[in-house]
Order: sequence, then structure tokens, then C-alpha cells
Amino acid sequence: MKLQTQRWIDRWLGQLLCGVVSVWSRFAHLGQQTPQLPKEPRHILVILLSEMGSVVLAGPMFAALRQHYPSATLHVLQLKKNQEVAKLLGLAKPEHLHALDDSAGLGLLSDIWRVCMTLRRLPLDAVIDCELFSRISSLMSYMSGAPVRVGFTPHTQEGLYRGSFINQAIPYNPYQHISKQFLSLVDALESSSMPRNKTAPIRELPSDTALLVPFEAAELQAYRSKMLTDHPTLAGRKIVLIYAGGGLLPERAWPAAHYAQVARGLCQAGHAVGLIGLRDDAQLARDLRSQINSDYCVDLTGYTRSIRELLMLFHGTDMLITNDGGPGHFASLTPIQTFAFFGPETGRLYGPLGPRAKVLESGIACSPCLSAYNHRETFCDGDNQCLKRIAADPVLADALAALAPPTRAAS
Repeated sequence: MKLQTQRWIDRWLGQLLCGVVSVWSRFAHLGQQTPQLPKEPRHILVILLSEMGSVVLAGPMFAALRQHYPSATLHVLQLKKNQEVAKLLGLAKPEHLHALDDSAGLGLLSDIWRVCMTLRRLPLDAVIDCELFSRISSLMSYMSGAPVRVGFTPHTQEGLYRGSFINQAIPYNPYQHISKQFLSLVDALESSSMPRNKTAPIRELPSDTALLVPFEAAELQAYRSKMLTDHPTLAGRKIVLIYAGGGLLPERAWPAAHYAQVARGLCQAGHAVGLIGLRDDAQLARDLRSQINSDYCVDLTGYTRSIRELLMLFHGTDMLITNDGGPGHFASLTPIQTFAFFGPETGRLYGPLGPRAKVLESGIACSPCLSAYNHRETFCDGDNQCLKRIAADPVLADALAALAPPTRAAS
């Protein structure tokens, strides 16, 4: 099912269903006290339907859940196409990972019913809905049968209506990094203040993802050796990976000509460049290589067959220059240095975690323009000046400085 179709259904039919369920819930639970989380909850569900990069940003939330509720079984509900990341990161045991296939409408409805019946049989003690604007996740939190339902509410802000049956709701805060807001959802599980996170502890932005993908040194070395065998021109040089694709949101892409200019400068300085992406990005990679015109630039689109291989590629290279998206967040699980471009969305809310990631933004007046209030639909009609105005020369200079060997302090 096309993304725009999903958004249309969720926006109009989703709001109607949320309103109906809200009325039903109000009468069904009339006079009842707000359910409280048991001291030792048995089953907690986390709903995380958005793109794969959000899973990495939710890492500190999962760490907090395990710390506060060590005896609870964590369940994770995702779209089927995003489950590879949850399995790789070990967010929950495989039998506790639940999936929805959104490739076809009837199949999606069938999955919703099947998953809800499975969850109701557990039974759940609580559900945390991490979505900002999805009504389907809000409805599933109610259908799951969990007595404690945590999620975001717009309070008095327009838009973002997701029903009034989220009984441990916290206001969505468009000024806080999403990782901090995910942690606020954990705080809300046992909070009784209004708004629900008023008495929550003051939290700093997490310094890292609190996630780990273990690799054996021999495994990483074998993968790097294979990469150098397949692409011998990379040997003996520092390798910079470039992800120039925009994915589902092409307005998030820094201009291809800027990428070509940076890559050409890196190659002229003696470094090597690998163009990464999905197979759909192959034509873009060919166009970039023709502009870069260097033997030290290779096409790696489609080279990695899994997220695990992508992480091994990051381990075996030196720098990633990328658009806002999954690769920048996955890179934070590895030692690689990352430069990530933001514009339609802001790094202040969605930037990669960790000290090795640098966010590049222009800060023009209309940026950021994508939010939970407009279904991530921009009004710039593809003319993303917020990214076009980030010049290539300063980016190249910063990249070369970061790749330079450290200088010894004078004695």
C-alpha cells in the first residue's frame, strides 16, 4: 500500500475511529478509577511502527524499561519490513516480536486482528505507543487489552488527534529530542500527575543509544578483507561512505552536485569514496560516479544484504556522509564518524545520538517543515533550500580535517 494512501486513511478514517472508540471507552469505564501499573508487571508492549532509524533513537527507552522492570517480558509491535532491526538489536525475544504487513490493505486488517487477539491472550499490563501521528497505533493500544495505555496527546494543540482513551497521556513536545520524549513515556507508566510527565525526573539527552550489536573481531576483519578484495582500489586509503539517496522523503536529500563536489575533493586528497544505498539508488550512484570521475570512487549500492552487513561495513570504514535517515542512526552503533544533513526535519529532535555524529543544518526560516502536525508533507515542492544552502566547500573542509591524523602536541 502506498505511503500517501496509508496517510489518507489514517488521517480521515483513523480520526473517525478514534472518536468512536473514545466515546465507547468513556461510557464503558464510567466511574472506574484509572488503572495502575502493578509493582511487577508481567508483559509490556512497545508500539513502534515508524521507520527503522526511530528504533535506534528508542534504544535508551528500552534500556530504561529493562532497568525499571527487570522481571517484565517486553513485546515489540512493528511493521514487518522494519523487524530486521529489532531482531538484530535484541529488543525482545523473537517470539515476542509482533509484525504488521502493510503491503496490502486486506492483509493489514487481518494482521491487526491476529496481533490484537494474540496480545489480549497474554494478558498485557501496559502498552507504550511511541507514534506521534499514527491513529492505527493508538487504536491498537486500546484493542490490545492493556489496562495502562501510555502515549502522546496534543493537549490543546491542533492536529495530532488520536482519541482520549490513552489513560497515561503526556503532551507531545516539539522542542525536545525524540529520545528524551521516549524516556518520558517510561516515566508516565507510574506517574499520577497532570500533565502526566510534570513530576518526571529531569533528563539530559542520552549520550549514546544504549544498544549493542556484538561482532567478533575475526568476523569484522573477514568482511573488510572481502570488501577490499571486491573493490581493490579502496585498499590503503581512508574510506568515506556517502549515502545520497532520499528514500521515501526525497526532500531530505542534500543536492547530488554537492555530494559529487565533496567526493571529488576527497578523492583528490588521497581518500577513497564508496557510494552506498539500496539497489533503487544505483542510477543515482552511476550519475555521481560520472561527475566525480575518479578511480577511487566505487559503487556500493546494494552491496550490503542486511542491516548486520551494513554495520560491518561501517566498522570497516572511516566516515559516513549521509542524508537524514536510517544509515545515520545505524552508524551510531559503530565507531564510524558521521556527518548528517538535516533540513526538512531537525537534528535537535531527530539527530543521531553519540559523540561521533555531527549534524549539519542551514537554519533558514522555513526549516524544519515536516512535523507530526502536517503528516510530514512539505510545502517546498522539492525546492529544499534548507539543504541546498549548505555549501559543499565547508563540508569538504570539515571532512578532511576529521580524516587527518591527529597532530602531536609540541613538547
